[in-house]
Amino acid sequence: MLEVKNLTKVYDDGTVALRNVSFTVDDGEFLVVIGLSGSGKSTLLRCINRLVEPTDGSIIWDGQDVTAADPPDLRNIRRKIGMIFQHFNLVKRSSVLTNVLSGRLGYVTPWASLLNRFPAADREAAAKALERVGLTEQTRKRASELSGGQQQRVGIARALMQEPSIILADEPVASLDPVLAHSILGNLERLNQEDDITIICSLHYLDLVQRYATRVIGLRDGELVYEGTRDEIRSMTDDQFKQIYGEEAERITAGSIGGEA
Repeated sequence: MLEVKNLTKVYDDGTVALRNVSFTVDDGEFLVVIGLSGSGKSTLLRCINRLVEPTDGSIIWDGQDVTAADPPDLRNIRRKIGMIFQHFNLVKRSSVLTNVLSGRLGYVTPWASLLNRFPAADREAAAKALERVGLTEQTRKRASELSGGQQQRVGIARALMQEPSIILADEPVASLDPVLAHSILGNLERLNQEDDITIICSLHYLDLVQRYATRVIGLRDGELVYEGTRDEIRSMTDDQFKQIYGEEAERITAGSIGGEA
């Protein structure tokens, strides 16, 4: 179980990104975080693995205080927390295989990774990860040669190489069209269901949330303003919607997304 307790993040310029946020995530959940841009979604995900240092509060994972972990313990924790980024975060000039193998950086020496000397078992695992996301034929291509949807699947394969217990997905489909959005979220759903990997994913569009989430939390101006199950999000009232997105907001579906092929 992941427990977030009274989490607050204030940036150096005084911006309050999160304010006293508390919730729990059971093992095996597909939790979706919703809210406007600037509501604190990305900061929340990055606080969980301490890519962003919280200002106050605690994050407890399986009884271990992530926020208090020293560098060696944090390195071990991060091995089991995969991260998928909105803009893919790939080394574009490197091959697809090399990008996927970088998911093992927490397990090999810096010297070995610098020389791209990964064990045969890691290379075999990378091939299997690419097969699972349908990219076997793209292994030797440069990442820059792939479409946006393919690059995000490389990101999923890279996260899978960590043998993660949790995957944090920060707006993973924001730059993709609706068909590709469902493809990417379908891959994450399979990892959730087949590998029992907990997924914590930030999304904008309610129809995607309603399709994939097992539970939902909503942020507004850094505060937790909504918690609901899949059934509850499907029957969300206009008042609840406006509580998250504001009085002027209108419901928009993923069919309105434009993006890369």
